[in-house]
Amino acid sequence: MESLPHTTVLCLTSYEKGQAFLREVKAQGSAVYLLTVEKLRDADWPRDALDEIFYMPSLFHEQDMINAVSYLARAHPIDRIVPLDDYDVEMAAMLREHLRIPGMGDSTTRYFRDKLAMRVRARDRGVLVPDFVHVLNYDRLREFMARVPPPWLIKPRSEASSLGIQKLNAPGELWPVLDVLGDRQSYYVLEAFVPGEVYHVDSIVSERDVVFSEAHQYGRPPFSVMHEGGVFSTRTVEHGSPDELELAARNQAVIEALGLVRGVTHAEFLKGRADGRFYFIECAARVGGANIAELVEATTGLNLWAEWAKIEIAGEEAAYELPAHRSDYGGLIISLARQEWPDLAAYTDPEIAWRMKRKDHAGLIVKSSDRARVQTLLDSYTQRFYADFFARLPPPDRPTN
Repeated sequence: MESLPHTTVLCLTSYEKGQAFLREVKAQGSAVYLLTVEKLRDADWPRDALDEIFYMPSLFHEQDMINAVSYLARAHPIDRIVPLDDYDVEMAAMLREHLRIPGMGDSTTRYFRDKLAMRVRARDRGVLVPDFVHVLNYDRLREFMARVPPPWLIKPRSEASSLGIQKLNAPGELWPVLDVLGDRQSYYVLEAFVPGEVYHVDSIVSERDVVFSEAHQYGRPPFSVMHEGGVFSTRTVEHGSPDELELAARNQAVIEALGLVRGVTHAEFLKGRADGRFYFIECAARVGGANIAELVEATTGLNLWAEWAKIEIAGEEAAYELPAHRSDYGGLIISLARQEWPDLAAYTDPEIAWRMKRKDHAGLIVKSSDRARVQTLLDSYTQRFYADFFARLPPPDRPTN
């Protein structure tokens, strides 16, 4: 009988992503199974790196997933279950618990998916967060709104990015929202709106230690881009600057507070305009979306998907070694386009390291050893993108990537 691979990995994803992860798992000598949705049957999966692909109408129904994965496990030994998208993190945790497979269980996963759980945990461990209250007890909501000046943000506890967030400017605006939510009210948190600049830190974590991180600053906060429209951009924070050092320290504190043992994270922080302090906003135990992984790879040479795969395969049996990498500066710019396939041929600067190939979108990544050059290009491209491509649609109910 042929010997089984060292590790067998079942990957879950409701969206087309993680191809580099799948390839690296296979390159590590493991068997790779992909469980995805029927609508992605013809997606651009690295089929040469997959031992088998399985399809379901949806990955969001718990009992169906337990039945399906348990059935698969009769003939396919499963050593790891890895969610490639944020919406599949909780399902993967539940399946690990049910099958008793190593990895994050339900409790730890909540700290990376539930905005209320992560805020309570972070605050209790001394991490600065915006003032907040669970949308549950009406007297406490009234007390919060009397104590904390408006505006406020009402946020769904388990959505990704800025989806479902509403900005409220007066107490009278809250109650109609709660009437619409009905029995879903307890799935929300009400939070102080802190004006400031938003940053993200993307990390590799090994045995609870952040062994790599890159800090970037958004051009406009993602909430503003999603709800008001605009061109999305982000660029590398100055290496060795007080902001970068403070973000690295806050990021390490967050990882320790939330209890991640190994993997990758995408954390967001806000630097308050009034007090200059960094507030923790949220953290996901996954590779950042919006092509941030491509930006990190362009400036450092590290593919976060591939490094995540190495850590997952090694588990606690082998120490992870961070590869040598660069420390260039980079910038990413993306816009919804009014053209079906935007023509970027007029953008010819030698610093361009990546061009987006996605229907109805225009995007570029630039890199340079000169931070000022990156900023100059982003400023120029932002104005050109508005003139050449920019289109606006209502914010989606679910992510589109």
